[in-house]
Amino acid sequence: MIRTEHPTTDTLDLAAIRARHTLLLLDLLWNGDLARVDIARELGLSRSAISSIVTELISVGLVQEVGTRGSGGVGRRATLLNLNTRAAALLAIDLGASHARVDVLDLHCHTLSSLTVPHDIVSGPQATYTLLGALSAQAMRAAGIQSAQVALVGIGVPGPVDHDTGRVVQPPNMPGWDGENIREALQNLLHLEVLVDNDANLGALAEARFGAHRGTQDLIYVKAATGIGAGVLLGGRLHRGARGGAGEIGHISINEQGPVGRSGNPGSLESYAAAQVLVALARSRRAAGAPSQLPEPITLEGLLAHANTDPLARAVWEEAGHHLGVAISTTLNLFNPQAVVIGGRLAQAGEVLLGAIRASAQGRTMRINVDRARIDLGTLGVDAGVRGAGAMMLDSLFTPRGLPHLYGIARMAQNTRDIGEASASRAPPAGPSPPRPAERATHTPTRPVSHGGTP
Repeated sequence: MIRTEHPTTDTLDLAAIRARHTLLLLDLLWNGDLARVDIARELGLSRSAISSIVTELISVGLVQEVGTRGSGGVGRRATLLNLNTRAAALLAIDLGASHARVDVLDLHCHTLSSLTVPHDIVSGPQATYTLLGALSAQAMRAAGIQSAQVALVGIGVPGPVDHDTGRVVQPPNMPGWDGENIREALQNLLHLEVLVDNDANLGALAEARFGAHRGTQDLIYVKAATGIGAGVLLGGRLHRGARGGAGEIGHISINEQGPVGRSGNPGSLESYAAAQVLVALARSRRAAGAPSQLPEPITLEGLLAHANTDPLARAVWEEAGHHLGVAISTTLNLFNPQAVVIGGRLAQAGEVLLGAIRASAQGRTMRINVDRARIDLGTLGVDAGVRGAGAMMLDSLFTPRGLPHLYGIARMAQNTRDIGEASASRAPPAGPSPPRPAERATHTPTRPVSHGGTP
């Protein structure tokens, strides 16, 4: 029993209750347009209470009225409410071992603009920050967004992150980054609030919110690429551990007498199934006489493209799947999740990899932990990183602490639109448009290749 020293001074925090109701309302509208009467019924609140909250949300520009719906009988037609997903923008950054991607997202995490470039993370923090600053500026310009309209920046990185501080801690696949405070550095560079997490954690958030296993409360996302990590979702919440290091499945020793991987652990999963290990394995087996039609030199792209058609490639992927399955069986027995989702570059090998993972994992897992567990390939592909960053930012904004900040950004964006509309209404009638110079229409300055988002 919890005791209070001064029970007579306890009062209901009406502001906190209102914030909670506001967040529940926004969550409903995030999933679809509704009328006030629908919201009142769903939340069990009075029409007057709902109207008061809706009026406030409309005033700051987070909610808008979008037409009416027939009542099905005699009476007033219900006005539908819609979450204004352009009330604020999100800047999502996916930093990999060999690429950097920046997307501008709306509040549904739909991409408004997207830029991707090759980038070697070994080039170090300063070169990476310079690149991310340039990409962010270009992406915002392409989306027609000013930095004042950006509510948050979210970035996923391929290494362990202290979630409380945004500092990278001894990342095996990020030499030169140990101790680097990515949150602080990017906040100073972009002058925006920044959230940082491990890329596998963001993959778990993305698959649970946007993927085929949407709404799953207990899910493990395994990202297999240059490194191998896992995001662990338990009871609908990320399990980060005491500092943020949970889920480092790539450093589990699946054979204590095995080869030493980049983590320094003998027989770690990464020493058997990471991308560069598989390429080296395929090359050594071809040199030893294994039949193969793979083009020379053997590359990861070639192994992926011919995963189901070339005997050497197929053998490599089956072996990789076996090793992944051994480690995944450990996570199944530890956490008993509803789903294990395989993502990252290696997931592009498809069914040959998945079949081997399933066979290996299911044969090593207790029946109670495997009977109802699905092991599937991810459905978000290369978008998992930015969608996960978007989910992380939504989870921060749609909270009592984040709501005032979201209000401020939405109000500022609305004022900017109002000023723009007022300026347009005062403009003189447009005359014939002068022809645009050809070079302005066709000239493309050096810039990253667009990744192609969903408008």
